[in-house]
Amino acid sequence: MIASVGSAQALDGREAGLQAAHQALNRLGSNTPNLAVVIASHQYQPREVLSGISSLLGDSPMIGFSSPAALTREGEQPHSVAVALLHGDFQTDTLWLPGYAQSGRETAAKIQQYAAARVERQSVLFFADGFNGDAEQFCNALSSDLPIAGGLSSGDLHTGNTYQMAGNQNGSGGLAAAFLRGNLKLGIGSDHGWNPVGSQFRVTRSRGFWLRTLDGRPASETYAGLFGYPARDWAFPPLSHLARLYPLGVEQGEGLVVRSPIRVEADGSFRMNAAIRDGIDAYLLVGSRATCETAAKNAAQQALRQLGSAKPALAIVLVDIAWQMLLKAQPGAEIAAVQEILGESIPIAGGYTLGQITSDESPKPKFLNQHIVVIVFGEEEND
Repeated sequence: MIASVGSAQALDGREAGLQAAHQALNRLGSNTPNLAVVIASHQYQPREVLSGISSLLGDSPMIGFSSPAALTREGEQPHSVAVALLHGDFQTDTLWLPGYAQSGRETAAKIQQYAAARVERQSVLFFADGFNGDAEQFCNALSSDLPIAGGLSSGDLHTGNTYQMAGNQNGSGGLAAAFLRGNLKLGIGSDHGWNPVGSQFRVTRSRGFWLRTLDGRPASETYAGLFGYPARDWAFPPLSHLARLYPLGVEQGEGLVVRSPIRVEADGSFRMNAAIRDGIDAYLLVGSRATCETAAKNAAQQALRQLGSAKPALAIVLVDIAWQMLLKAQPGAEIAAVQEILGESIPIAGGYTLGQITSDESPKPKFLNQHIVVIVFGEEEND
């Protein structure tokens, strides 16, 4: 199994896609890619990016998503396209499901149906819309025996502009999936660097994805009291987006589940991408560079452990957009931490997401906020 990553910055998406694909193909040598993963700046038009990449890759199976910046071994690459290619003894089918935003449940049913049509064991890598759609509903409708991992594409937090790509199809509100089967193993690890700091609230009113009040006051007023900025300022950039740096730990079962605002609305409510029940306790969480670097190493170690004896060839790293905000002074610090564990020789590609999904021993895949997910592709050694 051989992998390569190329990345490029250019004025338009076609040129950036073309250069990134060209670089990745050169590094792959004479091998044909069985899978291409594309991470593209949300500032580019997806069809232009695809046109540049497919002019070189032809009909190689491909999925991708938008992100404010791509991540490679060199660190954070703003306004760029990154292309990861993987060649080996495995097969890939890609599927474009445009209806994800309308129904996570129906989209999950289609994925199950598609997987059931194949006898061999398979893994699914996917990217879905991060602003629209119900990721928790999607997770709850999947069965536990289908190993699945992926992320929710991000982009312009102000306009909610994001896109997904599969083959030659693209759009917003969709889900792009790659079904992988053959001599291929996925090792998946995840962790986050946010911890409770002592402030506790009761969720007193929430409706769907909107968290209206904490302790009987608009959510923005609660944060205004904690951080000292007036409540009305939280409805405008930069505070309306920086609220994601301070997520809530929500009681669920034994432990705390991290739930992060996408933005603060004009009425002071938090727009989440997972519903939070009324009447439960929530705790303010705060992250630091040190705890995030430790989390990145933990995630990489978990992924390698899951890989077992399989030889790692490529890592796809999906990082919550809050990490980009937190590590602004040290862009790419999370990739350096992952590389410390995986070693210098493993190609890395990734991007910033608005949520992450992994499957483990639990009955259903988990929908995460604020995490880093490391997906390592490996090949079983032939006896």
